[in-house]
Order: sequence, then structure tokens, then C-alpha cells
Amino acid sequence: MRVDLFDFELPPERIALRPARPRDGARLLVVEGEQMSDRGVLDLPSLLRPSDVLVFNDTKVIPAQLEGRRGEARIGATLHKREGPREWWAFIRNAKRLRPGDNVDFGEHVTASAVERGDDGAMLLHFHGDEPVVTLLERAGRMPLPPYISSRRAADAADRDDYQTMFANEKGAVAAPTAALHFTDRLIAALDERGVSRETLTLHVGAGTFLPVKAETVNEHRMHAEWGRIDEATAKRLNAVRASGGRLIAVGTTSLRLIESAADEEGTIRPFEGDTAIFITPGYRFKAIDGLITNFHLPRSTLFMLVSALMGLDVMKRAYAHAIENDYRFYSYGDASLLLPQPAK
Repeated sequence: MRVDLFDFELPPERIALRPARPRDGARLLVVEGEQMSDRGVLDLPSLLRPSDVLVFNDTKVIPAQLEGRRGEARIGATLHKREGPREWWAFIRNAKRLRPGDNVDFGEHVTASAVERGDDGAMLLHFHGDEPVVTLLERAGRMPLPPYISSRRAADAADRDDYQTMFANEKGAVAAPTAALHFTDRLIAALDERGVSRETLTLHVGAGTFLPVKAETVNEHRMHAEWGRIDEATAKRLNAVRASGGRLIAVGTTSLRLIESAADEEGTIRPFEGDTAIFITPGYRFKAIDGLITNFHLPRSTLFMLVSALMGLDVMKRAYAHAIENDYRFYSYGDASLLLPQPAK
């Protein structure tokens, strides 16, 4: 399958540089089967059933972008996957000036040495000292805004809160599970009153989620692995919901990818802990997920491929054309969509 099938034109002004205020004031495009309607995020309680369960990702974004020096050379590092207690893989800016064995000073008494270069060009960094690496990042790092935002404005103090969901608990992500950014105490209370339940799992989102698909065909693209966990108790509750006829609605593609990674061929969700590099494209048979709440994604991206697998490529192209024509806001700080595929016959 050709990657250019997933291309579309997006006017730059449709890219949101700040979230909606309040968060739950974002718009919501509802796509049910082939039908679509314009709603708001606050309409979610009336759009869901009392038997539905929303599945959130409780990962917490860490300040994973660093600026440093190796001698006179400026080095930028965006951490994207933890490899050990003191080791992280990082995408490096000015990578030609950094070789294995070199030391980088990131300021604030934070230093690291380059260990090895990966096949994808990333560098494994070993952070010096005894303090936890997360503590070092809190001191020297900044929030890793996606490149389509950071190229147009610098991260600031507001992003420390804006780029974190209300469910954020487990430190380790370098990108936010952005669909959950729309949720507030007010919206959760309304969902509770409706009888919509919720569960959480953990998938530490990596910066690889923003990498463009440069291959000409889908099969040539290599996904970056991300670490996730679904504990046994959560898996049992999710399976019980499905057994009783309820729907599992993933809040974000990260929750969806982890659930599908943990599900067996019969659709039973198993406890899971480890890396997943699942790549969902049209033709994939969904095993455990019945719907998805997600933001609007980049053209030619693995995430647009995922939503096209769920709803159909033609449907999603029409939905995105509608969103562009009707001034929806795109990407991490943008508006949301509720995707409900027709049940398989």
C-alpha cells in the first residue's frame, strides 16, 4: 500500500498552537459509520452509552528536550525511549558533531556521554551522577512540544500544564496522549452521572510518534517501540465489560495501540508489560476496541493510517476534508473526533 494514499493538504492556519480554553471547550467531530456531525467535547456524555468504558493513558510527560554543548558545538537532544536506569535513546540535533565516547554538558550540572548510535541515527545517552534521570530533566529540560508547534513558537511555562493530561501519573512519556487533554473535572462528573466508566493503562509515548513516514510503501516503514503496561486487574475488568456487551472506547491512539497489543486473536485482553511496535494500517482486524476518541493527525502519518484502518480510508478523507473546510483545529492542541465504526457483521 502506497504512503501517498494517506496524504492531504492542510492549511498551516489549521494547526493549533495553544489548547482550547477551557480544555473541554474544544469541538468534536463525530464519525459513526459513514455519518458525521459537528458537536463539542462537552457533548460526549450524551453521545456515549452508560455501558461504555473510556480507557485513558496515565503516562506523564517529562521535560525531555535538552540543549547542551560538546566543546564549542551546540547539541540538541530529544529523549524518546528509556533503555535503562541511566540510559535513554535520543534524537540528536547537530548529530555529526557527536560521536560515541563524547560528553555533553546540558547545563544545571547535568551531563551525559554518548554510548552508541542506533540504526535509525538516534544516539544512546548515559546520564552521569546518582540523581534519578527524571530529576535531572526537571532541572535542565523543557517540555518536548511537537515539531509542528516548536517550529513556530518556543515552549513556555504554560506548556508545563497545557501539555499534561489530568490523568498524568506515571512519568516517562516524551509526548502527551493528546486526546485526553480535553478532559476536565466538569466533563468527568458529567460522564459519571451518565454512567460511563473509565479505566487507565500506561504507554510511555515516544518522540517517534511524530516522525514522518518517509518510505514509499507502508510495509517499508519501521515503527519505534514504546513501553506499556496493563495490569491483570485492569485486563479482567476490560474483558468483563466486553463480555457484558459494553463498548471499550480508547481515549487516544496510544490507549488503542496498547490494548490491541495485549489482546489475543479471540479478543481477550491479557496482562501486558513491555515494548510494543504495533503498526495498524487498513486491513487490520481490530480485536478489542469498539471506538476511539482522538485528535486530528498529520498527513502521511502512522496515526492517520490507524484511524483509516478503523473507519476506512475514504471515510476518513471525507471527515478530514470536512474538518478543514469547517475550521477545526488540528494536531496536539487541536480539536477532537469520536470515531465509532460500524460493528462487524
